[in-house]
Amino acid sequence: MIQTVLISTPNGPTMASIAVPSSDGPHPAIIICHEWWGLNDDMRRIAERFASEGFLALAIDLFEGKSTADAGEAMQLITQMKTDQAIVTMKEAVGFLKNDPRCNGSVAITGFCLGGAMTLAAVCHIEGIRAAVPFYGLPMAKYLDFSGVRAPILGHYAQVDPFVAVDKVSAAVEQAQAAGVSFTCHFYAGGHAFMRKHDPHAYHEESAQLAWDRTIAFLKQHSAA
Repeated sequence: MIQTVLISTPNGPTMASIAVPSSDGPHPAIIICHEWWGLNDDMRRIAERFASEGFLALAIDLFEGKSTADAGEAMQLITQMKTDQAIVTMKEAVGFLKNDPRCNGSVAITGFCLGGAMTLAAVCHIEGIRAAVPFYGLPMAKYLDFSGVRAPILGHYAQVDPFVAVDKVSAAVEQAQAAGVSFTCHFYAGGHAFMRKHDPHAYHEESAQLAWDRTIAFLKQHSAA
């Protein structure tokens, strides 16, 4: 079951889609940050997939209600988005889930491409996140401050990616580990956006399934109340 909800933020309410497990709760929760296309049906399907694994899954909107299937428009949306404002939205999403009686108090975060970058920015700047799982995304270097991070991180990246260089990913992992953060990173044969199942040009089934299995195992390990 998936529902539309509104999350209060200092910049006004923002829309999100929440998928609820069919089993009795309370449940561990996860925030899902979208790609540069915005909050769309693909992100809602991922939320429902997390719910089927027992997670209260909240797919949030970082584009103020806008989404697109056009790459040119997506580039405009990602350019207009302010990371500082996105961090505020993600912080409010953490609080929203922690206050939901269906949540057991454990809130993780994941995201894809842009959302992967925001996942890392979130875990570096928001308290109360239990675990983080970025997929093929890195934020600007100024948002990578692992000094106060206590949550473990599991990263999924492509071996060859024209948008996210492997050496930059490796440098971020080393930076986190030097700060005492548990950051495990896997590199896959699939290219950028290999999880995007409904895009035959991007989807790589073997990589996607392995990354999903690793993600669920990781989240279940770190989501106890």
